[in-house]
Amino acid sequence: MGLAQPPAQGGISGAQVDELKVTGHLMTLPPGLFCIINENNPGAARNHGMPGVRISPPPAGGENIEISGFRTDGWLSAEGDATLVRVRKKPAQILVTIYQLPNEASSAPRLQVRQLLGGEDMPGDQLPNAPAPAPAATQAPANAKIALLAHIQTRGDVGAAFGDWLGERGSNNWIEGFAINAPEGVQPADFTYQAVLGRGWLSPWVEAGQYCGSRGMALPLLGLRIRLGGEAAEQYEISYSASFVGGASAGPVGNDETCEADTLAPLEAIQVILTPRGRKGGRGRK
Repeated sequence: MGLAQPPAQGGISGAQVDELKVTGHLMTLPPGLFCIINENNPGAARNHGMPGVRISPPPAGGENIEISGFRTDGWLSAEGDATLVRVRKKPAQILVTIYQLPNEASSAPRLQVRQLLGGEDMPGDQLPNAPAPAPAATQAPANAKIALLAHIQTRGDVGAAFGDWLGERGSNNWIEGFAINAPEGVQPADFTYQAVLGRGWLSPWVEAGQYCGSRGMALPLLGLRIRLGGEAAEQYEISYSASFVGGASAGPVGNDETCEADTLAPLEAIQVILTPRGRKGGRGRK
C-alpha cells in the first residue's frame, strides 16, 4: 500500500496545503511519575503553536502507562504546554511525535522531562479510580455563587464562593486540581492562574473557567498563583491564602504572587478574596 497523497487543490479556490516535517521517537522511562514540557519558543505564536508535540502510548504495549495532559486536546504547543506521564511496575516506552515547520532552524522543539516521583514513591501498584473530568466553574448555575471549584482527594469536586475557604484546613486531603470562575464583566483572558508543581516550577497559565491540575493521577498541587490583567486589574484587587498538609499556611499574597509553603507541602485549602477597587475591606482570613 502506498503512502497517502496530499489532497488535491484543483477544486478548492485559493486552498493551500503546507507540508510539515513529522518525526516519531520512542522514549523509555523507568517506573515513576514524570512531567514532559514543550518549552516556550518565541516563534510559536506566529507559527500556529509549532513545533507541536503529542505524547501517546505506542500502538502496542501501553497498558503500563497513563498520560494526563493539561490541555484537553492532547497537544503540547511550543508555548510552554506540559503533560504528566505515569509508568507503573517496570520501564515502558512512550511515543513522542513531533510536528515541525520545514526548513526553519528555530522549529526544533525543546523538550524537558522532569521526574516528580520515583517508582518507590508511587502510592501502590493500583491507581485510584480516575475521577470524571472536573467541570469548569462556568458550568455552575448562576444562582449557586460558585466561583471556585476543586477536585479534592477522597472528596471529589467541591465548590466555594470568593472569600470562602475551598477545602478543609487540617483535613490532610490534598487538592489535585482547581478552576476559578471570573466575576461578571471580566474576560476570562484577564483572569489567569497556575498551579505550583515543584520548587520554582509552575504549570502553564490557564484562563478563568478552565481546569488546572491533573486528573486521575493522584498528584497533589503544591500551591497556586493568580494574575489579574487588563480590565480585571482595573476593577479588582485580589489576595489569596492557602493551607497545606501538615499544618503549614501561606498568604495572603497579592496579584501575580506565588502562594506556597516553605516545605512545598501539598495544597489543602485555598481562599481567594476579590475586592472592587475603591472599596476597602474584605472577608479576610478566618
